[in-house]
Amino acid sequence: MEVLRTAIEGVVIIKPRIFTDARGYFFESFSQREFNEKVRPIQFVQDNESKSSYGVMRGLHYQKMPYAQSKLVRCVRGRVLDVAVDIRKGSPTFGQHVAVELSEDNHLQFFIPRGFAHGFAVLSEEAVFQYKCDNFYEPQSEGGIQLIDDTLGIDWRIPIDRAILSAKDIDHSKLSDTLLDFDYNDDLYNKQL
Repeated sequence: MEVLRTAIEGVVIIKPRIFTDARGYFFESFSQREFNEKVRPIQFVQDNESKSSYGVMRGLHYQKMPYAQSKLVRCVRGRVLDVAVDIRKGSPTFGQHVAVELSEDNHLQFFIPRGFAHGFAVLSEEAVFQYKCDNFYEPQSEGGIQLIDDTLGIDWRIPIDRAILSAKDIDHSKLSDTLLDFDYNDDLYNKQL
């Protein structure tokens, strides 16, 4: 796998090595050893999958400490715009984001570390989205930031009148009004509250 660095440290795009022939293609979608060597040592404990139609926007989600999650995401059918927003207080990139198109054709994966909010928008008629998490889902620890927060400057590539959001995602606060417990100077992988 090839690891492509982004403008925000720790947020990376993973490009697999794909072998093609007359039968189709093959690639290794995950190797614990290679991920630990090239990205960071981590242990994923939960895999999730969602199916959505065009215009569905999910996010911007995170889990509060001590249940913060890293995510390794990919789109196995269709196309999505995937976004990670830095929500670590004191970070030089606080409030900035990285956006990448993930699709069944490019096979890219996107790693979102702890201390980031995550969301995506479906750009194709339908999309199947998969992700690995390094911490279990804890409902009482859910956090979120408004997807349509103009201060974040995210171009979701979906006309606002075609966007489909859950009631919960509509009710999230803007980043400036969100109480955050992530600190840039803390080790979010070992911090206990």
